[in-house]
Amino acid sequence: MADNKTQGQILSEKLLIESKSAWEKISDVEFKLTFELCERYKNFLNKAKTEREFVEETEKLAKSKGYIAIEELINSQKKLTPGMKVYSIGRNKTVVLAVIGEESLEKGVNIVGAHIDSPRIDLKPNPVYEANDMVFLKTHYYGGIKKYQWVTIPLAMHGVVVKRDGSKVNIKIGEDDNDTVFTITDLLPHLAADQMQKKMSEGITGEGLNILSGSIPYKDDKVKEKVKLNILNILNEKYGIVEEDLISAELEMVPKFNAVDVGFDKSMIGAYGQDDRVCAYTALEAILDTDRVKRTAVCILTDKEEIGSMGNTGAQSSFFVNFLADLCSLSTDNYSDIMLRRCLSNSKMLSADVNAAIDPTYENVFEKRNSSFLGRGIVLQKYTGARGKSGASDANAEFVGEVRKLFNDNNVVWQSAELGKVDQGGGGTIAQFVANLNVDVIDCGVAVLSMHSPFEVTSKVDVYMAYKAYKTFYINLV
Repeated sequence: MADNKTQGQILSEKLLIESKSAWEKISDVEFKLTFELCERYKNFLNKAKTEREFVEETEKLAKSKGYIAIEELINSQKKLTPGMKVYSIGRNKTVVLAVIGEESLEKGVNIVGAHIDSPRIDLKPNPVYEANDMVFLKTHYYGGIKKYQWVTIPLAMHGVVVKRDGSKVNIKIGEDDNDTVFTITDLLPHLAADQMQKKMSEGITGEGLNILSGSIPYKDDKVKEKVKLNILNILNEKYGIVEEDLISAELEMVPKFNAVDVGFDKSMIGAYGQDDRVCAYTALEAILDTDRVKRTAVCILTDKEEIGSMGNTGAQSSFFVNFLADLCSLSTDNYSDIMLRRCLSNSKMLSADVNAAIDPTYENVFEKRNSSFLGRGIVLQKYTGARGKSGASDANAEFVGEVRKLFNDNNVVWQSAELGKVDQGGGGTIAQFVANLNVDVIDCGVAVLSMHSPFEVTSKVDVYMAYKAYKTFYINLV
């Protein structure tokens, strides 16, 4: 009979790791849920291309789900009770949310943490200059990019400008269909013989990432830089800003692309900023769909990971610890630092960050037995770091086993991977900084093709498994 298995087949199923697409493991119901979730995810990506916009959209969703700003409770001196939902925003660029559990906070919390910044191109403080009857904007790229990928594509401008009087102007140019866009020019092939002889890292330089921004001169023969004056006049008339205001601005150039389906079967998503917004969004939706929990569930979405998690909005700041201190303080009349320390020591975290999916075109930089595959579920990465695990966060075997069992018991499809060959390179996440607080942490995220490019690709089934994994962790890890 066809269903009779040999002893070898039985042993294989018992002893070997199963390498199978998550698409083959999900039910028809989950198949439908996968596509529904990914439509919401794509819509969110289109509205949240910067960390500020991600925080703004997060606050809207949180409020719609009954979340209260923790500052309101502090001011009113109200105590936390099980089931309450609270959030806090740090300088408009990082946000943390929590569902209060039945257990004392001293017993720890379940944390899923991701970052909401992505590689991009920022404007310099003094960006505007005129050359050859055109106006350009000087830039300083942010995070690890391949510079050549950012030329000759349509770019949009997002950000804020703080004016001389202290008022703030929000800027978003290039996203509507009728909006103007910006671009970075490149040299035509006919004259690029010298450029083509350079290494890829040198063909386009950092100082060469200049944004083309205008070419009509202001009609006044007594003005020297007529095109620059005309552009600044347009900005002044529309936004009330002057050139000096750009010094106190955060203006980011991001791809104009919207999130779209990829492939004949629409099984993948192509979009800018999926590192790490694919994990951040699924972690967010998972906690928004979580109501009552035994252990308090916390979602932390941070800034600045792409440049080392520095600054007061990055994972190395005290923002997250301060939030936990507030939770502890609002849960008892006898708060002490010991309670906070015990809370941290007993806490557990999934560092929700992406991994590099193995690409058959560039397979030589991957070690296939320890690589992540598109469509095989959420990726568990025991340790990060470069080469000899430099800068790594390395989860202990006990915690890896705990997470493994949790996922297996709840039908979460997962895989294990490293980031490429040992001597090829590597990378880090926010895991190491939370681990320094004496929290158990493991990296757990979605596999991505073309990572750090303007158009990254993920599998829809991996997006769904990320959501399922994070919700399972919030609710079921005890």
